[in-house]
Amino acid sequence: MRWITRERPKIDRLACPWLIKRFIDPEAEIFYVPLRDVIRRAEELNATPFDIPDVEFTHYQDKCTFDCFLEKYKLDDPALLTMALIVRGADTDAHHLASQASGLWAISAGLAFNYKDDKELLEQAEVIYDALYSWARHLQDIKHTQNPTDHILLEVYNKYLRHKKSEKKTPEWVNEFKELIQDQIDLNLSLSLKEISGELKVHPAYLSREFSRHFDDLSFGDYIRKLRIEKALKLMEETDYSLSEIAYLTGFSDQSHFTRIFRKQLGQSPSMHKRTLKGKKNTKG
Repeated sequence: MRWITRERPKIDRLACPWLIKRFIDPEAEIFYVPLRDVIRRAEELNATPFDIPDVEFTHYQDKCTFDCFLEKYKLDDPALLTMALIVRGADTDAHHLASQASGLWAISAGLAFNYKDDKELLEQAEVIYDALYSWARHLQDIKHTQNPTDHILLEVYNKYLRHKKSEKKTPEWVNEFKELIQDQIDLNLSLSLKEISGELKVHPAYLSREFSRHFDDLSFGDYIRKLRIEKALKLMEETDYSLSEIAYLTGFSDQSHFTRIFRKQLGQSPSMHKRTLKGKKNTKG
């Protein structure tokens, strides 16, 4: 038999061909074409369309096409029923249906990103679904860590690590660094890692490597940009400076640079944020 569906598959359009070839028709041919061509090409190829609207094999109610195939062909293998929940959860973003659903989505999205040829993508996905079926049929009750003693040892070890981490004192250079930043916060934040390492008498390579551990898991550059944006937000709220003036006062090279970093950190442009602030002030007034 021939089966046809729309191109660039992710979940259902990979899971269903695997199901067809493993449990319905081992000689099946699968075709992927643009959505607009599915029905026309189905007639030309004498192929059965699936996972598109208004055909027999498609989504219905809260089920996906994989479920439809199971019901149509009366496939009641418990392993396939387990897989159906995972596939449905991944395909419909209902990850609460099965703990494995988010993992299947992540792997499928990664495969689709890596393989641009749909047939090659299906070949790779078949390996994944073979493995998922083996797990569902034989390994569901098997844990990665088998020995109960291992669980106890891991728990003790993790508690030890947390304890040791809490015992570590903050290096003196961190406090000095924070003071330097505070001193510069009103002077355009024109700090460089090389200059600071000289003042702190700390090697710049060490400073760069250790910085994120003590400053919100951010690199030096990201942390400085974060402070600049925080200062910009304060200026926007408390003053009537233009955006170009705020960009200058917060140490950005120009308004365009300021806008780009602002949007990256806050998800909106500074002009939009400023209009929002203005609207709130007018409402209060």
